[in-house]
Amino acid sequence: MPLAWDIAVKVHLSSSMTSQPFSTRTMNLGQFLSQAAALYPQKPALMRGDVTQDFATLGRRVDAACHGLAARGVKKGARVLVQSRNSFALFEAMFAVWKLGAVLVPVNFRLMPEDVAYIAGNCEASVLLYEPIFEDHRSAVEEAVDLDLTIAFTAADRLEDWDAMVASAPQKPFASCAVDRDDPCWFFFTSGTTGHPKAAVLTHGQMNFVVTNYLADLFPGLNSDLDASLVVAPLSHGAGIHQIAQVARGVVSVFPQGQRLDPAEVFALIEKHKITNAFTVPTILKSLVDSEAVDRFDHKSLRHLIYAGAPLFRVDQQKALDKLGTCIVQYFGLGEVTGNITVFPAHWHDRDDDKQGRIGTCGTARAGMQVQIQGEDGAELPFGETGEICVIGPAVFAGYYNNHEANGKAFRNGWFRTGDRGHMDDAGFVYITGRESDMYISGGSNIYPREIEEKLLEHPAITDCAVVGMPDEKWGEVGVAALVVTPDFDKAEFFGWVEQKIASYKRPRGIELFNALPTSGYGKVTKKLVRAALEERLNGE
Repeated sequence: MPLAWDIAVKVHLSSSMTSQPFSTRTMNLGQFLSQAAALYPQKPALMRGDVTQDFATLGRRVDAACHGLAARGVKKGARVLVQSRNSFALFEAMFAVWKLGAVLVPVNFRLMPEDVAYIAGNCEASVLLYEPIFEDHRSAVEEAVDLDLTIAFTAADRLEDWDAMVASAPQKPFASCAVDRDDPCWFFFTSGTTGHPKAAVLTHGQMNFVVTNYLADLFPGLNSDLDASLVVAPLSHGAGIHQIAQVARGVVSVFPQGQRLDPAEVFALIEKHKITNAFTVPTILKSLVDSEAVDRFDHKSLRHLIYAGAPLFRVDQQKALDKLGTCIVQYFGLGEVTGNITVFPAHWHDRDDDKQGRIGTCGTARAGMQVQIQGEDGAELPFGETGEICVIGPAVFAGYYNNHEANGKAFRNGWFRTGDRGHMDDAGFVYITGRESDMYISGGSNIYPREIEEKLLEHPAITDCAVVGMPDEKWGEVGVAALVVTPDFDKAEFFGWVEQKIASYKRPRGIELFNALPTSGYGKVTKKLVRAALEERLNGE
C-alpha cells in the first residue's frame, strides 16, 4: 500500500542507531478478545433478547472465522468492506478481520449503494461481508471492484453465509497475525460533509492507545462483575470503538432487539440488565431524555453515558442531568483522532450553572494528548483567543489513505488540524465555537452559529435549531434559522424576544420551521444538510 507513513517509518529506521535493536512490533488489536476469552470465559459477552454468547464462545467463533477466511484467501492487509446493521456476526467479523491482520472497512449502513461502491473503489476492497437486506449495495460494490470473496451474514441465495463458514471451519485456536504499530487495522471513513468521504487510516498501535485511553478517561474502573454496556449506535463508527474497550475488561454488550432507536426498549434494557454505560450522540441522548419512558424505568445504574460527535446544547445538557442524574460524559474527538481530543467527565457536570462553571466547555485534553489553539500561521494563540483546535498525540491517525492533498491540508508542523474553531482558558478547558466551514461573514463580521443557537434554545417554544449563513445582496451573508418549535410558537413574539437577547449584527434575518432538523446517517445535524433544506424551501417559494 503506497501510504505516507510507510515512508516515514523507513526514514526513521534508516536514520536510527543501527547498533541498537529497534522494534515497531505491537499487540494485534484482536488480541483484546483472546485475552478476554481466557480471563472471563463464562462471562456473557454479547446479549440480544434471549440469546447470550459468553466470551469463550465468542472467542471460539472468531477463531473459526479466522480459519475460514484464511482458507478463502483473506490475508494480512486485505481490505474487508462491511455493510451491515448491528449484529453478533458484525461484532465477530470485526475481531476476525483484525486477528488476520486485514483492514476493517465498516460503512454506515444508511449510505446509498453508489456511496458504498465509491468507498469500495477508494479503499480497494477485496472482500465484502454484508447483510442480505442490502442486495443493491452488494451489486453496486461488485460492479465497482473485482472482489475476491463475498459472504453474507445470514442465509442468502447463491452465497455462503457467515454461520455456515464458522461451523465448517477448524474449531481450534487461531494465532493473531504479527503486526507493527503502524500497520492499518481500520479504514474509518469520514462522513463526507465537504465532498466524497475520505479513509482515515487507524493503526494497531494507535488503537491500542485509544482503548487504553478510553478505559482511563471515559469509564475508569470498568469491571466485568459490575458493568454492562448497551449498544445504541452503529458499531461501524464510534460505538464500535466503545465496545472494544468493553471487551478489554470482559464487560457484556447488550443489543436492543430492534434496529431503530426505541427509547422505551432502551430504558427497559437499562433497568433489566443494570446497564452502566453506553455510547450515544447528542441526537440519541436528546431522544432518550425527551421520551416519556425516561420516567417509567429505573436507570440509576447508569454511570457513564457518553455523548460525542457534536456539542450538546446547554439546555439539553441540563435536562439530561435533571432526568438521568450525574452520569453523562462528554468527549470531543473526530474519526481521525478516534474520539481522543478532550473529555468532560460526569463529576464535572452539574445542573446549576454556578456549580458547573465553564459553561460550554468540552473539557480538557485526554490523557496522553495535547491540544493547542492555533492562528492561521500555525502559531499558538493566547488563552481566550479564538482559532483552530489542533492536536498531537498517539491517538492521531496515520493519515488519509491514498490522498496526499488531504494529508497536506490536515497536518501542519506535526499538528493535526481539526477544522473546528474554539478557544482555551488558562486551566486548559477547551470551548468549541463551531466548524471553520460553519462560520459566515455578515457585513464584514465573522459570525459563529453555535453562540446564536445556544441563545435561541433559551426561548421556551424552541426545541431545536440550526443557523446557517445564506447569501444576501446587502450584507454578503445573513443568518437564517431552521427551527423546531412547540404549537404555541409566535413569530412576532419571537423576533421581539430576539432583539433583547442577541446583538443586532448576529440576529437571524429569517426563520424556517421544520418538524425535525435533517440529520446525516451518523445521527448528526449537519450544516450542509440544513443549508440544503433551507435552499430547497426558499427557492421553492
